[in-house]
Amino acid sequence: MATEYGHGYAQEQGYGYEPYEPYEPYGERRHRVPAVLRAPFEARSWREFGYVLLGLPVGVTLFVWAVTMLSLGVGLLVTFIGIPLLAVALAGCRGFGALERARARGLLKLTVADPEPLRMRKPGFFAWVGAVLKSGTSWRHLLYAVLQFPWSMFSFVVALNFWAYGWALLTYPLWFWVFPVWAGQGGLQLYGDAHHSVYLDNPFEITVTSLVGLLFTLATPWIVRALTLVDRLMVHGLLGPSKLASRVVELESDRGIVVDAAAADLRRIERDLHDGAQARLVALAMDLGLAKEKLQEDPQAAARMVDEAHGEVKTALQELRDLARGIHPAVLTDRGLDAALSAVASRCTVPVRVEVDLAERPAAAIEGIAYFTVSELLQNISKHARASGAAVDVWRSADRLMLQVVDDGVGGADTARGSGLAGLAERLDAVDGILVVDSPVGGPTRVTAELPWRG
Repeated sequence: MATEYGHGYAQEQGYGYEPYEPYEPYGERRHRVPAVLRAPFEARSWREFGYVLLGLPVGVTLFVWAVTMLSLGVGLLVTFIGIPLLAVALAGCRGFGALERARARGLLKLTVADPEPLRMRKPGFFAWVGAVLKSGTSWRHLLYAVLQFPWSMFSFVVALNFWAYGWALLTYPLWFWVFPVWAGQGGLQLYGDAHHSVYLDNPFEITVTSLVGLLFTLATPWIVRALTLVDRLMVHGLLGPSKLASRVVELESDRGIVVDAAAADLRRIERDLHDGAQARLVALAMDLGLAKEKLQEDPQAAARMVDEAHGEVKTALQELRDLARGIHPAVLTDRGLDAALSAVASRCTVPVRVEVDLAERPAAAIEGIAYFTVSELLQNISKHARASGAAVDVWRSADRLMLQVVDDGVGGADTARGSGLAGLAERLDAVDGILVVDSPVGGPTRVTAELPWRG
């Protein structure tokens, strides 16, 4: 279903619901040296290598603490001391977890939020012991302390051997002279038994050895990166907040946004009623009162005043209709998004093409949010874009309702500037929606919104 405005301007421009493609940032740094060649010298590779080297002593410390305290606490469960020792063991693991998050943040540039704090119903030592033992975060930290030791030992051995052998073989032409001078042999011994030996001592063998070292050196950063990927997963999965806790925090934040938005809408409606229709109706009542008094003395003047009051009634009714449309338009309830968005587009200051491709209607709440999102974006186009045409496309993709508004204006829209787009993004986020703005300076501007489909 499509509705055309402005002689199909946007259709000629090729607007449609094409998939959103983020534009490449201006001034992006481009390297002339391929990544595989510069990896051994990048700071990231050395940070990751340092993380792996530090992992072994940290892993030993964590493992010793966890196993010792856990064994001691379990062994003393028959006494009163065992339960507090278990709590101390878990609390220590949580403390080590904070250090591990800091190490990952400094060397891997991995930012993991702190887990949810202990929830104690009342203060006191025994309440703290109970909270530690009941916390799933504490047991996840203990699991990390146990698993990190064997993994850190494996990654330490692999990374150190690849790194050492790679650089040693690569630089072999610089130090092979050590063997004939100080060891009494031609070069590095490749093979040897009681009958014969093979040494890397001629130019060809030295060159091949160096090339093998080059391959090892180039491959080592990527091997270390693969090893630290497992560390990233462990830190993120075991030392960070649980998915349930993160979801609770997100919902609490979204609830605050929804409450603030509702309060702002109520204030806006109250202001519009007080400054608009209410003030006009008060003036209308006063005019009718004066007309009633003049009805006997000067019927003609009273008739003029009634006629003026009739005009005021029409104006007040129009203001009330506009206010009701701003709350929830009747056309949206009766005929759906296609008709409602077409009505909004007809009031825009630039020609707008509207195309709604929906086999069924979404839930009323989602439909209302979609309507007000497009309405707000079209108002921005009218006020700020200086565009000559725009297009609105609405369609369903799997379990998401997709909206896209495109204009050929001056661009430069940005949600980070605290504008109306930022508030719109917050409102969409409150219902698990997404707002993506692609608006380079000079245009065009493409705003894509996603909302959950709820039938």
